[in-house]
Amino acid sequence: MPISYSPKVGQILMCDFTTGFIEPEMVKKRPVIILATRPNGHKLVTAVCLSTVRPEPQQPHHMLLDQAHLPKLKFFESGKETWVKGDMIYSVSFDRLELISMGRVSGKRVYFINRLSRETMREVYSCALNGLNLGKLSQHL
Repeated sequence: MPISYSPKVGQILMCDFTTGFIEPEMVKKRPVIILATRPNGHKLVTAVCLSTVRPEPQQPHHMLLDQAHLPKLKFFESGKETWVKGDMIYSVSFDRLELISMGRVSGKRVYFINRLSRETMREVYSCALNGLNLGKLSQHL
């Protein structure tokens, strides 16, 4: 079910890329980190994709995320690495975004709502800047 409110920067959500994109663009559901939101009711956010596939070769626009920041779910199984893919940055509608369901507790749905710390987000922003070939701006974060 799509979200109806502006998510917070640093939040991890699922994004549905299955409609409106053409390969080699992203064409599946995958987790993303929210990089930026827009004011005044604009229903768009800027997000960077996450992947469990180790990049080969690893580049400055790739970043390994600490498992402690991630929900304990199938996609993020322990033993699997989760990588920020700083070269996969998208502006997406709220209609593509869903909270990550953690199941039910006492009959109520529970969602992953944690946010990444400022320090971790600095690293994510640096990774994204490298993905845009603007890595020299990282010193200003």
